[in-house]
Amino acid sequence: MNLEYLEAEFYLRAVTGAGLADSLTDGKGKKGGVTGGRKVPFTDGSLIKKYAVEIAADEEAHVRFLRSALGKAAVARPQIDLDASFTAAALAAGLITAGQTFSPFTDETSFLLGAFIFEDVGVTAYKGAAPFIDNKTYLEAAAGILAVEAYHAGIIRTTMYARDLQKPAQAISNARDSLDGTSDLDQGIGTVKEANLVPADANALAFSRTPAQVLNIAYLTPESVKSGGFFPAGVNGKLNTSGGS
Repeated sequence: MNLEYLEAEFYLRAVTGAGLADSLTDGKGKKGGVTGGRKVPFTDGSLIKKYAVEIAADEEAHVRFLRSALGKAAVARPQIDLDASFTAAALAAGLITAGQTFSPFTDETSFLLGAFIFEDVGVTAYKGAAPFIDNKTYLEAAAGILAVEAYHAGIIRTTMYARDLQKPAQAISNARDSLDGTSDLDQGIGTVKEANLVPADANALAFSRTPAQVLNIAYLTPESVKSGGFFPAGVNGKLNTSGGS
């Protein structure tokens, strides 16, 4: 739920300049505001804009669905940072140097890099959460969301590859790997000579992240903490602590 809030706010602001309606942000825990985010100056007739509009609608629908399915158990939208967090993430990946800033809302290429940070994490988060879901009805619903997140990730990865963004994609992948533990699981989109649009293991299976590993990336730290990065005041719910290195 926390991750869906983050993705929805990112995409909605990129395509409309505004985020979720207030009626979709209350719930259990402390409700927070959103810092940063603005309409991306997509080029006229841009395929990337068309993709972004569709993904934004999907992410808003995920928020609506989860809030409905969880009922009174749904958590409120936590405080979200779409400004300094992206600069910190880009600095960690080596995309910028100290003193520079990065915003995924500046242009289409920057937007793709920002989206790349979220989409792969979303896929691994839902797969990693599957063992925690006992109710088969909820498990099927989660699998449905995972499939959509995988479609989104595929769109972003393919579009980045077509724009020759292999090098920054690998840098972001390496940065994620440096945050979520000692295992080298994360994968870029390949090289100019060979594509790697599906990040999978030797059995062509997608890998998983535990909730703690997901929060390591969301908080932008390899340490065990309860806030930081995209969620400066932490997330709502019992699973709120990142894993320690």
